[in-house]
Amino acid sequence: MNIKVKQYLDCLSSPQKEIFIKIRQILLKTLPETKEEFKNGAPWYGKYYIAGFKNSVNIGFSVTGLDKDEIKLFDGNGKYMRHIKIHALDDIDETKLMQLFILVSDKASCSEDDKV
Repeated sequence: MNIKVKQYLDCLSSPQKEIFIKIRQILLKTLPETKEEFKNGAPWYGKYYIAGFKNSVNIGFSVTGLDKDEIKLFDGNGKYMRHIKIHALDDIDETKLMQLFILVSDKASCSEDDKV
């Protein structure tokens, strides 16, 4: 685990810490080659971020390149990134998350990729 991500995780309280750990496990199991970084104040995993908040953990997804129906699978109204919120450990639908990670991995791009 990236040292800055570990420090970030250590600062989270329950249940956000447990939710974060489970989401991270699912992401890395689904896309094992994903690089873990810490930037913009949150852990980043290529086209995704995971951020703990007071009442939820948000998973951000790049939506650049997705069609309108696919973008509707996410909350928010960002042009490049959208998210989903997880409020409790029991709210995690592993199959759905894996499908979303794969969809974005296969179809979306992110601004860093576009600059290369």
